[in-house]
Amino acid sequence: MIGSIAGDIIGSVYEHENATTLDFPLFRPSSRFTDDTVLTVAVADCLLNGGNYSEKFESFYYRYPNAGYGAKFHDWAGSREHKPYNSWGNGSAMRVAPIGYALNDLQLVLDEAKKSAEVTHDHPEGIKGAQAVAAAIFMARSGKSKSDIKKFVESVFAYDLSRTLAQIKPTYQFDLSCQRTVPQAITAFLESSDFEDAIRKAIYLGGDSDTLACITGGIAEAFYKKIPEPILEQTFKKLDEELSGVVWKFAAKFG
Repeated sequence: MIGSIAGDIIGSVYEHENATTLDFPLFRPSSRFTDDTVLTVAVADCLLNGGNYSEKFESFYYRYPNAGYGAKFHDWAGSREHKPYNSWGNGSAMRVAPIGYALNDLQLVLDEAKKSAEVTHDHPEGIKGAQAVAAAIFMARSGKSKSDIKKFVESVFAYDLSRTLAQIKPTYQFDLSCQRTVPQAITAFLESSDFEDAIRKAIYLGGDSDTLACITGGIAEAFYKKIPEPILEQTFKKLDEELSGVVWKFAAKFG
């Protein structure tokens, strides 16, 4: 799942100042982890140590209250009842990567992705986005081809993956929905040649750059099996001891 975190950190400075070329600095002094990383680690912690997603999300929110959460999630975390708010936002998809790595059966992955999403994002599109990303990660780490992943996502989730990045970019704008984030992030992975190329292509699209790159990075790590050492090094430099500790424990248990 470190690929998701790397994508989030690299994309963090390009969310409101979109990259105009593929040749941009991967890390800047202002690069930082956002809510994408915090909630991804919360999912990993839940898989490692048990508990429920609602409790983990609340706990990590209060440990990192200024990570850039959306307004609805702020309200959810601050409420007593923690009722889902029928969201179709991409928050369900950006935090789901650990599920694709931790479970060894596709149906279990889909079921767990739904479970992780619906505590907040109980809209069908919010659930679908999380399931599509988790399934893509599971298939990628299981040795499936890009063609296999594309066909599965198109047939099961009805996402249109026929458009190329060149066709998407001219009209693509900032969008927080799963519907307009997940297909684009998967397409960036499908057109990539390696992990770094996948991250660069996701960020080059524009829009919600950190979340696009977070989703793409999780899939790309699973498929290419390797993240360049300089990216790993810089990523861990941006994490604190608590977050990196969960990441290392997750890697030790699930690979």
